[in-house]
Amino acid sequence: MVHRTRFRRTLAASAIALAALVATAVPSPASAASPYERGPNPTAASVAATTGPFATASVSVARGNGFGGGVIYYPTDTSQGTFGGVAISPGLNGTWPGIAWLGPRLASQGFVVFGIETNNLNDSPVSRGTQLLAALDYLTRSSTVRTRVDGNRLAVIGHSMGGGGALDAALRRPALQAAIGNAPHLPSGSLANDRVPTLIYAMQNDTLVPPSRLTSLYNTIPSTTERAYIEVTGAGHNYIGQPSTVLARTMIPWLKIFVDDDARYSQFLCPLNSTSGISQYRNSCPLI
Repeated sequence: MVHRTRFRRTLAASAIALAALVATAVPSPASAASPYERGPNPTAASVAATTGPFATASVSVARGNGFGGGVIYYPTDTSQGTFGGVAISPGLNGTWPGIAWLGPRLASQGFVVFGIETNNLNDSPVSRGTQLLAALDYLTRSSTVRTRVDGNRLAVIGHSMGGGGALDAALRRPALQAAIGNAPHLPSGSLANDRVPTLIYAMQNDTLVPPSRLTSLYNTIPSTTERAYIEVTGAGHNYIGQPSTVLARTMIPWLKIFVDDDARYSQFLCPLNSTSGISQYRNSCPLI
């Protein structure tokens, strides 16, 4: 079942006639909190924190199953039900350790995160998209933590070639709940068929995948698809290689809103809670 973040409030009236008419207004289930909310009420400090509310553990995965192996990070809490799953790919000539800070940081906010290695260091965006989808299938069907993951609430993230891979995966699997491309290289230059809520990060000083190219790519996303564009001030192409509060405090709400249907996080993106470190921001607000 594919679900999208659309919290719509309606009232249904019913009348019962006995000796008199009694009308009652009953809120629809959509007006209640999302059943996928995980963790305490968020604050600006909590989404920027280096560690979220969940303790985490990790497990290594060997090469095979259509991708080059990797590491799965997951919340150890089993009292709140299953968590959404996220697969992440590094970029050209990159390996997971180069962006591994994302694993525990996102997992500690209530996600099962699979940081993958690619089959080859120079795999194309299409190949990386295929590997990200294979990783999600492995995560939900075969991994040792598969019972902790909700197979209907999945997302993809990637950097550079891996970012193009994340966008390619979204084009091929519209059932995904979110896609995030960090300085993504997508040779086609078009997301005209994108149906997955998509966040694109551009780096202001990136000469490999310049903001102008990513602005053009962002503009191809259909108006019916939730989307956002964030340009990070003064950043270069490999900015994602170091822990970043700017990325974390925008990436976490995006995943929470679309993977967890969690309206509590809209306050950080609509409007942008803080413009510090961000030179441009475009969006399809309201996202929910």
